[in-house]
Amino acid sequence: MSTPENAIPDTQLGLTNDEIALLRHHQQAAASTAGGSSSRAASRASSQGLLLLDSHSLAQLSRHFDRLLQQISARLEYLSEQSQMVAQQQYDRAGNAIQIADSEIARFHDILRQIDELEVDFDRIRHIRDIVRGYRQRIEEMDQELERSGSSRHRHSSHHSSSHRHHGHSSGSSRRHAHHH
Repeated sequence: MSTPENAIPDTQLGLTNDEIALLRHHQQAAASTAGGSSSRAASRASSQGLLLLDSHSLAQLSRHFDRLLQQISARLEYLSEQSQMVAQQQYDRAGNAIQIADSEIARFHDILRQIDELEVDFDRIRHIRDIVRGYRQRIEEMDQELERSGSSRHRHSSHHSSSHRHHGHSSGSSRRHAHHH
């Protein structure tokens, strides 16, 4: 099968193997939620290990990653609240440490493990999204160049919509590790 002319091998993006696997998975996920012929091209590309470089596919993927990062952030907030609640249950009103059930301790460690995993996912996905966003900007600039040289029509590109929203994500500060002896 021929490679679409507007695609590059996802192994050339400077991603780790884990990130490449995530990108392929999410390119398909983003395509399946969108539907239509362009999404069929996108899922075919991801199964061939390609990243589609047309501005529509990149915009779609970029929005998909933004939503995903919001979901992960919300989940992280929820988990860190949960871990604080468990941590607080270890003291009585006078501030004395009390014996808490093993099941609670296990739950606490499970929450911390989930937080760690989500933070790794968050960083990986943010990295992929930034790369996708970089390509998207370049493609949009190239489109504008072509239009400038090819015609006098000026289309306002959707640049302002991709303003850099950086999710403030401080790992570490939001959680206190309780030490069990």
